[in-house]
Amino acid sequence: MRSFLYVLSALAVMGLAFWAYHENYKTQAALAEVERLQDDIAENRETLSILKAEWAYLNRPDRLRDLADLNFERLELMPLAPEQFGRVEEIAYPAPPVPEALEPIPLSFQERQEP
Repeated sequence: MRSFLYVLSALAVMGLAFWAYHENYKTQAALAEVERLQDDIAENRETLSILKAEWAYLNRPDRLRDLADLNFERLELMPLAPEQFGRVEEIAYPAPPVPEALEPIPLSFQERQEP
């Protein structure tokens, strides 16, 4: 009987060792994936900052003004004037919804029992 318990204990230890090694490899794979994703995020953030800098460079007012002057005949762009803007009062907002008519609520106990 004792030898059976020894064999059973040895099998349990081997099973647990296999499980521990398996979990260790899964954990290492997950950590490698997290590191790869963090590298991708850092690369994308760097790319985004470069694109923002290029966008700011291309949208300089003096550059846009020069482009508008060069293409005036084709685009027919005119400078903005204060008369081209409207006022908030001129905006037509939709009317608020009207609630449906409700039955009156009786005020006294005697009115409630009369129907």
